[in-house]
Amino acid sequence: MALIHSERDREEQLDPERLRNQDHLRDDTKKASGKIAIFQYLTVGVFVFLISGFWTLQVQNPDVYSQAAENNRIKSTPILAPRGKILDRDGRVIVDNKASYSLLLNRDEIKPEHLRPIADELQLDYADLTTKIRRMSSRPQIIIKDQLTRDEMAWVESHQDAHTYPEMQVVRAWRRQYPQDGFAAHVTGYVGEISEAELNAPQFIDRNQGDIIGKDGLEKEYDSTLRGVDGQQRVLVDNMGRERQMENAREAVPGKDLRTTLDLDLQAVAELAMQDKRGAVVALDPRNGEVLAMVSRPTFDPNKFTGRISRKDWDEMANDPHKPLLNRAIQAQLAPGSTFKPIMAIAGLETGVVDPETQFHCSGGASFYGHYYACHLKGGHGNISLHRAIAQSCDVYFYNVGNRLGIDRIAHYADIAGIGRRTGIDLPNETQGTMPSTKWKMRVARQKWYAGETISVAIGQGAVTVSPLQIVAALGGLGERGRWYQPHLVYGEHAKLLRQGNFKPENLEQVISGMYGVVNEGGTGRAAYIPGIKISGKTGTAQLAATERTKGAKKGNALANNAWFVAFAPTEKPEIAVVALFENAEESYNAVPIVRDVIKAYFDKKQREQNLQARNTLLESITHNLFTLPALAVVAQ
Repeated sequence: MALIHSERDREEQLDPERLRNQDHLRDDTKKASGKIAIFQYLTVGVFVFLISGFWTLQVQNPDVYSQAAENNRIKSTPILAPRGKILDRDGRVIVDNKASYSLLLNRDEIKPEHLRPIADELQLDYADLTTKIRRMSSRPQIIIKDQLTRDEMAWVESHQDAHTYPEMQVVRAWRRQYPQDGFAAHVTGYVGEISEAELNAPQFIDRNQGDIIGKDGLEKEYDSTLRGVDGQQRVLVDNMGRERQMENAREAVPGKDLRTTLDLDLQAVAELAMQDKRGAVVALDPRNGEVLAMVSRPTFDPNKFTGRISRKDWDEMANDPHKPLLNRAIQAQLAPGSTFKPIMAIAGLETGVVDPETQFHCSGGASFYGHYYACHLKGGHGNISLHRAIAQSCDVYFYNVGNRLGIDRIAHYADIAGIGRRTGIDLPNETQGTMPSTKWKMRVARQKWYAGETISVAIGQGAVTVSPLQIVAALGGLGERGRWYQPHLVYGEHAKLLRQGNFKPENLEQVISGMYGVVNEGGTGRAAYIPGIKISGKTGTAQLAATERTKGAKKGNALANNAWFVAFAPTEKPEIAVVALFENAEESYNAVPIVRDVIKAYFDKKQREQNLQARNTLLESITHNLFTLPALAVVAQ
């Protein structure tokens, strides 16, 4: 012992620092061992606690805790946003929404064996239902039926608990409601379920399978404005599917209303005038391009398209030989006939190939380049100059003007008026028509233009084609003294001047004077005469086939001529321009009353509004005097 101590003493004397470090190390080791022991005990305790809890949940009381879990399920219910309404210029509703209830299936809860009984009870085609579910694989919820009836609602409510058909869920929906009888259908368009092809289009990048979008007309053109943003309601439900608690909802944002330039009064008159006819009517304000009315007949019922159109309804419309889905107002491409003559007249005057006094002799026809071209008046018009040639629509006069001008100068002035180019109206699928020229024929046929072809073009036949909107915009721009505004359908938009002819004022007045004679001087449009309203216009009878084939064709026959009439009023400062196309009506005078009725409706309404304003002004004046006269009397005393 003494030796050990002496040894340690000797080490302390030799290296005291090393010995102190060894002592600290022994102390730290003892402390670490204690901590590890404590951690091990805690770990065992936690493990025992978890095991006991698991035993309680799964073995001792499984039903109690399973029931509690079932009582706290959360379902998300979409809150569907209504589309904005489509209104006329006075704020009257054209297209509205109708509240209804739709049935959807929650994809996570769908059981294949439930689909057939659900389809049978709701009168759905089972194959269509399963196809729709597969097609909408990315949707958590799939609407399978709109506009549930009371009986269907009662059946769903009694079967949508957790033990029967838990996948079923009813939501409040909004179904688009269009006017009856296809009223303004080609303008408003319609909505429908988005297709696979549309899903890949850039403008629908934020849309999903099953979404309802605008498919045609204003519904398509302004889909982003009209559509709203759906909301969502989270609902706490029990194991029977019964709602227990509503959580905070993200409210739906309704779409914005679209106020159009249409006037429901004029639209109704135009629709009535075209009843049981084929063709189109367009009325616009040439001062700014506002479209006041647009009708295309035959028409269709856009209510059939809301949601998903049936195969039967689609086949009926698609296979109809009269093409009810075609918007003739902007898509028909037809020869304008003699409505093209005012454009010929301004071209002749501006180039100097004729002047107001230039005369040609009409004996009922004339020969050009070895071919005889007839005038519509078999006995001829005799010696005739510009004013009477427009008023009486002498073909021979314009054959000569066209022959002197040549096709390229005709094409130049027609292009200024907008013939052969789209107007730019805010509707989808407008066609541009055709205005032939030497370059045009070389491009489309790889052939040169022959001078003899110009003769037919000079009276609006041959290769020239227009839509009703194009020709009314063209002649309305002449009435506006050579200014052409872009036609549009949204009220309040800034008028966009497309082109300005910079024509000599005296030349414009000569052409407009001739068009005035059409209506007011016993011309071809005399049936449009309305006392007190100065109307200028131009009739047109356009052949659909060779004369020998249509000879004797009766009104309504598929080969009978088309009837046109275009007019604007008042002559000095036009406020309205109207065109009527009456297909297969044979003679142009059959289109005249249609335009007359629309123009009359416009000025009758204007007069009523002026009378009402004058009456209100008078009442305000009387009321003001009643209250101010006693006060004046007191002051006088």
